[in-house]
Amino acid sequence: MIQSMTGFGKATLQLATKKVTIEIKSLNSKGLDLNTRMPSVYREMELNLRNQIAQSLERGKIDFSLFVEITGEETSSKINAPIIKGYIAQMREILPEADPTELMKMAVRMPDALKTERDDIDPEEWKQIQSVIDQALNNINQFRKDEGVTLEKEFLHRIANILNLMNQALAYDAERVETVKTRLRAALDELKENVDENRFEQELIFYLEKYDITEEKVRLESHLNYFIETLAGNEANGRKLGFITQEMGREINTMGSKSNHSEMQKLVVMMKDELEKIKEQVLNVL
Repeated sequence: MIQSMTGFGKATLQLATKKVTIEIKSLNSKGLDLNTRMPSVYREMELNLRNQIAQSLERGKIDFSLFVEITGEETSSKINAPIIKGYIAQMREILPEADPTELMKMAVRMPDALKTERDDIDPEEWKQIQSVIDQALNNINQFRKDEGVTLEKEFLHRIANILNLMNQALAYDAERVETVKTRLRAALDELKENVDENRFEQELIFYLEKYDITEEKVRLESHLNYFIETLAGNEANGRKLGFITQEMGREINTMGSKSNHSEMQKLVVMMKDELEKIKEQVLNVL
């Protein structure tokens, strides 16, 4: 079962003094392009976290965000009392009659009036956050699987269309051969020359072999079936599907160059259009 690289997963955790929200977004990409955003206190866990995300999501342009909303009295910023007292003392020397409240307002705006204390990660708290990260990863993976089901239906529909168009094109094959024979015979008749019929038939067979699309039909059918088999695989197979579409394109292009028949060429153009739609969506497959 294929998976899409496009997805979104979210999970939240309410702790005693804070609310933690995990959001993971992903888009298609040739490789793994991972961007993380989190408060500095959790940065020491980033390397392990990146490895975890890479193993779970494998490929895609991924944005991981860890948001913390303080809901209690906890704060990492503290008033730097000695610094503020020093500022007030200096300002009183300059403005001895100044209102103490106004001096305080000015002092707290001065550099280093507030100090940020770095807290160590609480192992128990991180364990709870880790469970929420796991939940968000599960959510985005489920999103990717659901998108994969939609993609698979689209692929099967397009593959069936290509097969149907190919069969319609082949229906003109006998007519095309007769048209070539008639055109060549008419050209010889205009020359008013006696022609060895056996030699004419040999040359005609050689000429028609250059326009024979039997091999292309067989190979294209094989590629279509292989594409369907690959869709049902259990491994990430977006790149393999891309390679198969390239082979399908080669056979369709060769059919077009050999067709030498207006109606067949129209059908080949329609086949190419269906294939391009497949290629566009294959870029989203994990």
